[in-house]
Amino acid sequence: MEQGILYGVSVGPGDPELLTLKAVRILGEADVVAVPSSGGEQGVAHRIVERYLAGKELLECPTPMTHDEETLREAHEATADAICAHLAAGRTVAYVCLGDISIYSSYSYIQDLVRARGFETEIVPGVPSFCAAAAALSVPLCQAEERLIIAPSSGKDLDELLDMPGNKVLMKLGRGLGSLRQSLANRGLADHASLVEQVGMPGERVTARLADADEGASYLSLVIVRER
Repeated sequence: MEQGILYGVSVGPGDPELLTLKAVRILGEADVVAVPSSGGEQGVAHRIVERYLAGKELLECPTPMTHDEETLREAHEATADAICAHLAAGRTVAYVCLGDISIYSSYSYIQDLVRARGFETEIVPGVPSFCAAAAALSVPLCQAEERLIIAPSSGKDLDELLDMPGNKVLMKLGRGLGSLRQSLANRGLADHASLVEQVGMPGERVTARLADADEGASYLSLVIVRER
C-alpha cells in the first residue's frame, strides 16, 4: 500500500481570507485534518479552516501550553504516533497551524518525528502574523537597507536585542507588556513602537503608539518597533 503524505498547512494569523489557494486545495484533498487543541477548546487554527472541514475526519492533537520539555516531548510523540498510523494506512494528513509554520511552530518537532520514521512531509507556507500586523498599521516592516529582527519578547536577552540596530518584531507578548514598554521608554523608543493584538481575528486591536495601550495583552499579540 502506498503511504500517505503529511502536509503542514499554514493557515495565516486569523482571517480566513488570508488562506492561500494551495492551503485550501490541500485541505480539500486531505483524508484527515489534524488540528492542535489546548484544554479541549477549539483552537484558532481550527476555526480559521472550519468552513473547509465538512465531512472530514478530524484528528485532535494535544498542544499543552507549557515550557516543560518532558510534557511537550510526550505530546509531540503522541501526535506523531497518531499521524503515522494514518500515513501507514495510505491516508493523507493535513496538520493546520496558525500563521506560518516556519516561525515558532510546534509542528516542526512533529514533522521531524514523522520524517524520522520514513514518511514523506511537505510544508505549505502562509501569511505570518507580523506581516498582517504591519498591514493593519499601514507601515512597512523594513525599507532600503534596514534590518528586520524577529524574536520572542520573553527572551532573557531582550535588553541586548533592543540595543541592536534594526526594526524589531517582538512576538509572544502575553504578560510582558509592562516591562517591555519600560525597556523601550528607557531607550527613547516608546513612540516608535506599535501593538497589534489578535490580528485578523474578531478581537483584533491595533494601537499605533504602544504608550496608549492597556496594561494587559493576550499571548497572540506582537509589538513592532521601527527605528524611524
